[in-house]
Amino acid sequence: MTDDMILTKMGLRYAGRLWPCAIGKGGLSADKREGDGATPKGVHRIVGLLYRPDRVPPPAPWAEPILPGDLWSDASGEAEYNHPVRAPYAHSHEALRRGDPLYDVVMITDWNWPEAQAARGSCIFLHQWRRPGYPTEGCIAFRRDHIWQIAALAAPGTKLIIG
Repeated sequence: MTDDMILTKMGLRYAGRLWPCAIGKGGLSADKREGDGATPKGVHRIVGLLYRPDRVPPPAPWAEPILPGDLWSDASGEAEYNHPVRAPYAHSHEALRRGDPLYDVVMITDWNWPEAQAARGSCIFLHQWRRPGYPTEGCIAFRRDHIWQIAALAAPGTKLIIG
């Protein structure tokens, strides 16, 4: 068994299991761009873990709560691009504290981070899916109980291999 997460055509291989998942509507891409809906190929690392404390318990001791006003900048060209920001934030962003359950548990990858290059894409997370097989905007999405279990097993620096 390897400690790496490996994305395959059948799902994510991790911790001795195959976890069904959904990827970006743009498929896999070696040339990820902001807004293309693709999941970036390459070797990435898990660098953060967030959870909604009003909805789920922390999946791991290193998890950080998502609080009201927590956002993620997808404003290409801004200094905060592909980093967490707080409301009010005048530039393009995504709310981390959503009305739906998609971001109740979020694992953050190091795609285009910490030194973000403009237009290379932001917000490549592992999170809950809308429904089985429903594509994302570039993230990798899982069944609700699966993302919580994966997050509980992973550690900062866990390698994510997307081929």
